[in-house]
Amino acid sequence: MSLVIEDVLVRNDPPGRRLPILFDSPHSGRVYPPDIRFACPLGLLRHAEDSHVEELFASAPDHGATLLCALFPRVCIDVNRAVDDIDPALLDEAWPAPLNPTGRSAVGAGLIRSLLRPGLPLYDGKLSVADVEERIGRYYRPYHSQMSQILDGLAGRFGAVWHVNCHSMPSVLGLSGSSAAEPVLADFVIGDRDGATSEAGFVQLVADTLRGYGYRVALNNPYKGVELVARYGDPARGRHSIQLEINRRLYMNEETLERHEGFAALKAAIDGLIGRIAVYAADRLLSQAAE
Repeated sequence: MSLVIEDVLVRNDPPGRRLPILFDSPHSGRVYPPDIRFACPLGLLRHAEDSHVEELFASAPDHGATLLCALFPRVCIDVNRAVDDIDPALLDEAWPAPLNPTGRSAVGAGLIRSLLRPGLPLYDGKLSVADVEERIGRYYRPYHSQMSQILDGLAGRFGAVWHVNCHSMPSVLGLSGSSAAEPVLADFVIGDRDGATSEAGFVQLVADTLRGYGYRVALNNPYKGVELVARYGDPARGRHSIQLEINRRLYMNEETLERHEGFAALKAAIDGLIGRIAVYAADRLLSQAAE
């Protein structure tokens, strides 16, 4: 069953048997609000998307998992950032509460992104506090509300839940604050914030499955996971969250954003991974019931 919520996100629930598994794609949205005036043309803005990620994981509900996808683009607001990670220099007046800008805001990649890449600003002026507050209320809070609702519901019903936060990564690191371009050697990067957001067995299962398909897998380098795994991953309470980054060169032309001939093979591998995660979760539930 697919449910579109306030034209902000789409939630796909399993048509049959439900397992305590959530996949979410927060950065693949491409519905650009007409009232937000970007200084960059749409063709450039779209390079910030995790293009086609929601398609790669589309079979998740068929395996008993829930799939949550943002419809809005990350350049509008980034739900994978803390709500106070805002650069005050981006605003035309003082924010009404204390802010906590991180290094991501410093390089234009905070809650409200200000740079598409170094030297390419998204806006030709400052943003109003009212505009940012509206984006938080319209996009950020509903997405996190659905995340909480799904994870709390699954954990309450099954006693545990496994969450995969799905992303794509450029083949060459971009918005990093460095002028040196660095190729990403891995095909996949699994982030669990150095073991803080998931049981080790889940991470190992994902890594071993992908390596079994012939892919190169890195752990926590260069991506450890950000807000969505940090906020919702709590292994001590049976909540296991990982961030999964997929190298875009595997399935798309990074300039045109078109899928290439590698897409089908990658999707088949992702389908296999989802199936393995489903078996893992079901087995873990049986083991817990027997204890």
